[in-house]
Order: sequence, then structure tokens, then C-alpha cells
Amino acid sequence: MKKTLVALLILAGLGLIFAAGSFVGWRSATTPGTASAARQVLSYTCPMHPAYHSDRPGDCPSCGMRLEPVFADPSGTPLAGGSGTVSTPPGALQIDSQKQQAIGVRVEEVKRSEGTWSFRTTGRVAPDEARLYRLNASTDFWIREVFAPTTGSIVRKNDPLLSFYSAGFLSAGASYMYALDTVDRLKATKDPGADQANVVNTRLRQAVDALRTLGVSDFQIDEMARTREVSDLVTVRAPVNGLVLSRNATLGQYIQPGTEIYQFVDLSRVWVLADVFENERPFVRPGMSADLVLVNSTRRLRARVSDVPPQFDEKTRALQVRIETDNPGGALRPGMFVDVEFQAELPPAITVPAEAVVNTGLRRTVFVDRGDGYLDARRVETGWRAGDRVQILKGLMEGEKIVVSGTFLIDSESRMRAAAHGINPNAAERDLLCGMDVDPARARAAGHTAVYKGATYYFCSDICKKAFDANPAKYAAK
Repeated sequence: MKKTLVALLILAGLGLIFAAGSFVGWRSATTPGTASAARQVLSYTCPMHPAYHSDRPGDCPSCGMRLEPVFADPSGTPLAGGSGTVSTPPGALQIDSQKQQAIGVRVEEVKRSEGTWSFRTTGRVAPDEARLYRLNASTDFWIREVFAPTTGSIVRKNDPLLSFYSAGFLSAGASYMYALDTVDRLKATKDPGADQANVVNTRLRQAVDALRTLGVSDFQIDEMARTREVSDLVTVRAPVNGLVLSRNATLGQYIQPGTEIYQFVDLSRVWVLADVFENERPFVRPGMSADLVLVNSTRRLRARVSDVPPQFDEKTRALQVRIETDNPGGALRPGMFVDVEFQAELPPAITVPAEAVVNTGLRRTVFVDRGDGYLDARRVETGWRAGDRVQILKGLMEGEKIVVSGTFLIDSESRMRAAAHGINPNAAERDLLCGMDVDPARARAAGHTAVYKGATYYFCSDICKKAFDANPAKYAAK
């Protein structure tokens, strides 16, 4: 019985010691002045619902999670909602060097730079519309013979394509022969008159035009002049060196006037339609050069941008830029795909890595390093983007240091802190002098406001306010 009583007393003593230790730990975590509470506890907030805060510890009424304390700055200055002067803008926070290294924070100095940007895209070879040729029937006829070239064949100029019979060809050929004989007789005359010579030459031109109207090629007209014989059939020949795009001719087919029989394209010079996206459009202009790289080949061709049409494709969201190039050896064929390389000249501008800019859709923010681990969220205006660099139009100055890596975690912490103190970063005003975002309520409470010509301006500190008061017209004009 005594042993049981002793054991119970020992257990009771251990319980009292444990309870006393827990109470002391709780007091040291919540009472100012202890070693672990070097910073002032402003309020308590829920990690899941940072907009909720209470003046005493406990559980969140929404989710039941334990409330966490919100501390002031290490210097003792409240971040928000307390007494004292506000020294940091909305969303500012302090992260020591060890934590910055742990989350991969990297800082870079803001500089003005210029240079070239090389980017690649895909292009599709297309025929040069100025080098398209169509053979249309000028009269009705029956096809009597069809030669080898078909759709997709490479032909040389004056290669035979087909032969047809036309009733009007025999009479036109006879007129041409008669005109040639008349010219020969005139040449044999010792002293032909000028008027007679003009009449004879006019009749010869009329006979030639009649043959061309029937579809007789110059090659066949010259052959008739050389042999002084008229064939029964008209032979249609290729007008240029090139590719047969289409053929509408079969043996024995009856062709009506205006029917397209063949379509050719001269491949000595071609177009390349390159897909350029919206962020690349400002860097492509007519007259600039481009390099064409054939797929699965090391061959490169020099080309020139001839036209930048204003209409984007609705499906691909790309602009088809027209590039013209010579095609030695016919290496480029319509429908082929090639790689297109552009070398764009970048104008002098302040640029930062794209990773440094946090884009929420409503605003673009960068984090400025103020030293001693303090990071300020600053709204900026961006311009063009070239590769992994983004142009900064407003909000940054040369020489400032910004965070270029690890911005996602910093932005999350900044939003949590702003929400915990009831700050809406989207409602922040911009300091005209330094470009910082300033919470209007905090600026009014600190006296950092000025009224000029009926408009209210907000500032982050007395320094910016005094500079504005010294010359308000200069800064208000911005």
C-alpha cells in the first residue's frame, strides 16, 4: 500500500513539473522583455486566413488552427497598425542572409544596356506570287497529244507540254507565211518606199498577234519562220524554268476558252512565311536580314524581310512575316519548313531578368534590396521582352539592387504580411519621387501627404514629401 502511494506521489510531482515548464515557456513566448521575445507582439493571425487577427492568442474561429504572433521590426518599430512612424512601404519585409541563401535569393544591380538579340522561329516556303504563271486557253480546241510533265515536275523553258488542233490555226498560219513572203520580196526591192515598208511590217505584226492569240508560242512561231512550214497542230510549251503546280490536260479532252490548263512557278526566288509572335513583333521590320537554316542540314541561306503584314493568325496568335531569298539549285520547294534566325538590335534601355518581375495580371512588381535584409515591393511598368530580359519603363533607376531569383517565395511572404495587416497592395498609391508603393491610410496617419491643385499625393517618408513640397509643379507634371 505504501509502495502504491509513493508511486502516485512521484507521478503527481512529475506532472506538476511538466505543467510549470509549459507555463513558463508560454509566458516567455508571449510576454515582452524575455530573451525569446525581443520583438514586440502586435497581434495574432491565422496562417490559413491572414486577414483575421486578434489581440490575444487562441484558435482561428474559421479553421481552428492555432493563431501565430505578428511581431514588430527588430528595431521595435511596428510594421502596421501600431504606434510610431511607418518606415517601410506595404509588403516590405526583412529576410536575413541565411534565409535568403536557403531560398535561393540572388541580387543584381540595375543597369542600362544595349546589344543584339538572336531568336529563332519556323518558316514555311511558299511560291513568289510575282513568279506564278498560268496557261489559259484563248480559244476552244481538242487535245491531240500530251507530253511527260505532270504536277510536281520540274520543267525547262520551251519544254513541250501538249499539242492541240484548232481550225483557226491553219488560216492564221497561212497569213503568217504570206506576210513573211511579202517581207522577203520587199527586201529584194532595190528602193522600197517607206510607206510600203510600214504596211508590210504592220501586216507581219498582225499575223504574229493572231498566232499568239490562238496560243502559239514564240518558239513555234520562230520555227515556222525558219522552216516556212505550217504544222497541223499547235504545241504548247513551258513559259519558264520552274515547277508544275497543276495540270488540267488529258488526251482527247475538249478545252473551252478561258480554261486554265497549266500552272507554273519560277523557283529561282521564293518566299518564306515565318511565324513571329507578339513579343517578337517589335523587333522585326522590313529590310532587315535573316538566316535560313534547312532542316537536317547545315546549309544556310541569306534572306531579307520584305513585308510585315498587320494581321495576326487567330489560331496560332502569330504573325506571318514574309521573307524573300534567292534559291540556288532549287533547294527550297513550296511547302518545306526551314528554321529562321533573326538578329534584332536592342536599343539602350534599363532591363532586368524576366524572373525578377512578379506579374499578377493587375500589376508588375520587383523587390528592391535596401540592405540589412530589407526588401521593398515596388510597382514597375514594363515594355518589350527580349529572351529572358524585360525592359523597365518606370519604377527603377540605375544602380539600385533588386532580387532576380527566388521572387516567388518572397512575393508570397509579402502578400501574407500585407494581408495580415489589412493592406491591399492593389490599392496602393505611388510615390512620385522614389516610385515606391505607399498605402494611403498609413501615409495619411504619418502625415506623408500633400495637396497640389486639388490632387492628393502620397509619399513613403518625410524626405520625399519635403522634396515634393519644394517643387510640386516639377513632380506633379510626371
